Amino acid sequence: MDPNTLSARLAQIDPLVMAGIAATLAALLLAGGLLTVILMIMRSRRRADEAEAARYAAELAEQRMNDIARMQAETAGQVLAMGQMLHAKQSELQNTVHTRLDAVSDRLGQSMQATTKQTTENLAKLNERLAVIDNAQKNITDLASQVTSLTSVLANKQQRGAFGQGRMEMIIQDGLAKGSYEFQFTLSNRMRPDCAIFLPDQRPLVIDAKFPLEAFTAFREAQTDEARGAAAKLLRQHVGAHVGDISKKYLIPGETQDLALMFVPSESVYAELHDSFDDVVQKAYRSKVVIVSPSLLMLAIQVIQQIQKDARMREAADKIHAEVGHLMDDLRRLQDRVLKLQQHFGQANEDVRQILVSAEKVEKRAGRIRDVEFDGDDNDTAVLPAPFPRRLEAGE
Repeated sequence: MDPNTLSARLAQIDPLVMAGIAATLAALLLAGGLLTVILMIMRSRRRADEAEAARYAAELAEQRMNDIARMQAETAGQVLAMGQMLHAKQSELQNTVHTRLDAVSDRLGQSMQATTKQTTENLAKLNERLAVIDNAQKNITDLASQVTSLTSVLANKQQRGAFGQGRMEMIIQDGLAKGSYEFQFTLSNRMRPDCAIFLPDQRPLVIDAKFPLEAFTAFREAQTDEARGAAAKLLRQHVGAHVGDISKKYLIPGETQDLALMFVPSESVYAELHDSFDDVVQKAYRSKVVIVSPSLLMLAIQVIQQIQKDARMREAADKIHAEVGHLMDDLRRLQDRVLKLQQHFGQANEDVRQILVSAEKVEKRAGRIRDVEFDGDDNDTAVLPAPFPRRLEAGE
C-alpha cells in the first residue's frame, strides 16, 4: 500500500479510537512487565529449590561416605585383629612343632648313641673272641703237627682222660661266658657229665670227654691183618659201649637236650674214625650221641653262642617293641593335634576370605556412590533422594 494513502486513512480515524488503542497498548506493556517479573521470581525460586536439593544430596553423600569410612575402619581393625591372632597361632604351632622335633631328635640321638656304643662293644668282643679262636686254632695246629702218636704223648689211661678233659674245657671257656656252662654238673639221676651247657630253654647240653683211646691205639699199632681185625672189633665194642653209657646216663627226657656230644681230643683220630668206622658213627647218631672233634666242638660252641645271643635279643625285642608302641602313640597324638590345628587354620582362612569379599563389595558400592551425578536438566524437575537411605542387607 502507498504510504500517503495509509497516512490519509489514519488521519481519518477517530481520536477516541486512537486513545483506546494507546490505552490498550499501555495495558499490554504493563501486563508484559508483570509477566516478566513473575517469571523472574519463579526462576529464582526454582534455582533456590535446586540449590537446596543439591545441598541435601551433598549432605546425604557426605553421611554415606562417613558411614563407609567407619565401616572400612571397623573392617581394618577386624583384619588386623585376625592377623594378630593368626600370627599368635602360627607362633604357637612353631613352638609346639619345634618342641616335639627336639624331643624326638633327642630320643633318636640317644638311641643311636646307645646302639652305636653297643655295636662297638659287640664288635670289640667279637674281635677278641676271633683273636682267641685264631690263637687256639694256631695252638691246635701246632699241637697236631707235633703229636704223631697218642701213645708217645700219653702213657696211661688217666693221662689220656686228663688230656681230653683239658682240651674240652679250654675250648668251652674260650667260647662261652661264665654262668652259661658248668663242669661236672650233677643231673637228677646223680650222674655227673664232664660238662653241661645251659641253653635258653634251661635244658643242658651234655658233653662227655672220655673217649676210649686204648682200642684205637691198639688198632693203630696192629701189624697184621688178623691183629688189625681183632683191634677193629674191640674198638667197635668199646665205642659202642661208651655211646650206650652216654645215652643211658646223660639223656634224660624233659631235663636234658635230646642230643649229647662225645668229644674226641684229636682231629686225626676223628678223621680215621669216620673213614674206617662209619658204622660206629652211624650207630652213635641213632643213639642221639654226636661225635665231635676239637674243630667241630668250637663250631658247635659258636652256634650255641649265637643261640644265646638270639635269646637275649628276643628278650630285648619286647622292650624295643614296647618303646616303639609308645613312640607310635606319641606320633598319633601329634597327628591328631596337627589335624585340629589345620582345621583352625582352614576356618581362619574362610573368615579372612569372607572379610575380603565384604571389603570388595564395600569398595564397589563406594565407587558407585562416587560416580553418581547430581546435576539435572534445567527443564526437568529435580528428584530428591529419599530422606532416609535403606540399610544394607547382610551379604550385600
